[in-house]
Amino acid sequence: MTTITTVNAMPLAEFLASFGDIAEHSPWVAREAAQSRPFANQEEMIARFESAVRAANRDAQLALIRAHPDLATKARLTGDSTKEQAGAGLNTLTAEEFARFTALNDAYKARFGFPFIFAVKGATKHMILEAFEARVKNDPDTEFATAIAQVCRIFRFRLEDRVAP
Repeated sequence: MTTITTVNAMPLAEFLASFGDIAEHSPWVAREAAQSRPFANQEEMIARFESAVRAANRDAQLALIRAHPDLATKARLTGDSTKEQAGAGLNTLTAEEFARFTALNDAYKARFGFPFIFAVKGATKHMILEAFEARVKNDPDTEFATAIAQVCRIFRFRLEDRVAP
């Protein structure tokens, strides 16, 4: 695990190599967060990643959301996404569960124009399905805000795994 002192001393290229994948296929988030260094601690670093997303325009936020994979698909995932989804049991779905996730993914994307985002760490497939079924009924503005909040939770989990408190 990297210390905050080490993080603060990293040249930008090293910082991006270490943390550019925190936001799924969106290294611009790490680049923006890096401009706020030095970070006092892990919590401030997490806050700066979140601030970078919240300060971005809606098009950039939408692109970030769309960079995430569908949950429980056979699509190619990043290493972090593979580990996180496996931890929630999404790699061992029954045929019925897989069909349910596929139908919800399709309905959700048709309604909102972006994939369902859920920070799966610590959740079970049943918890994820419950949230999926509830959130597909949200209005678009509420769901966009919820997706951004979930993206920020993913940042938190990933940074907590890599940077010492």
